[in-house]
Amino acid sequence: MIIDTHCHIYESEMDNAEDIIKEAGKNDISLILNGTDPVSNGEVLELSHKYDNAYAALGYFHTFAEDVCDDDISLLDKLLDEDKVVAVGEIGLDYYQRKDNKDLQKELFEKMLGLAQKHDLPVIVHSRKSMQDTFDILKKHDVVGSLHSYQGSVEMARQFIKLGFFIGIGGTVTHTNNRKTKRLVSEIDIHHMLVETDSPYMSPEGMRGEINTPMNLKYVTAKMSDELGITEEDVIGITTENAKRLFGIM
Repeated sequence: MIIDTHCHIYESEMDNAEDIIKEAGKNDISLILNGTDPVSNGEVLELSHKYDNAYAALGYFHTFAEDVCDDDISLLDKLLDEDKVVAVGEIGLDYYQRKDNKDLQKELFEKMLGLAQKHDLPVIVHSRKSMQDTFDILKKHDVVGSLHSYQGSVEMARQFIKLGFFIGIGGTVTHTNNRKTKRLVSEIDIHHMLVETDSPYMSPEGMRGEINTPMNLKYVTAKMSDELGITEEDVIGITTENAKRLFGIM
């Protein structure tokens, strides 16, 4: 078994979502499907109930910071009690796409973290060009979780780990010009790492520009094996146990 801890596999994102979930199941891959808005949250929840290898992470993404209303928050609050919901996510901050609404992004992020605390759920966090603000907000809340597709420094990663967070490693570790993530993998204890695809995005080297799927996790674990100097079986085993422990998956 291996767990793809971050992917967006649902009909509003791709036409063949259910086929991909079925194929992943045949390859002994469990999936944590990340919703980002009311529509995708509903899709993710429905798929998690339909397929044994699918679990739900529900949240509101930074791109909806200006649109989410109190009714949306109330709806999410109720959905987080549903069976197979294992995290609040994808949530977080992104100053690469927009800098003009930082305060609204932070406000929404804080609300999501409040719901995570209320429901005693881990969080799946997106942070792009916003690492310090992300850290400053997370350390104010009693939450644990993962830093999805982590893009910060090794030093900052260690600070997040002290807060109880895992570092998400995806397809970018295979990119030939990405020395930063390779260094991160070689210097951070694997017991604090998770593997992910961010499907249908972030395809590995040799497939860039193509639709990514959970079946490409093998390229991520193979590259991690090279960087760490341990077997791929050990990478899979350790990161799977990390994910099970964080998300309460048996």
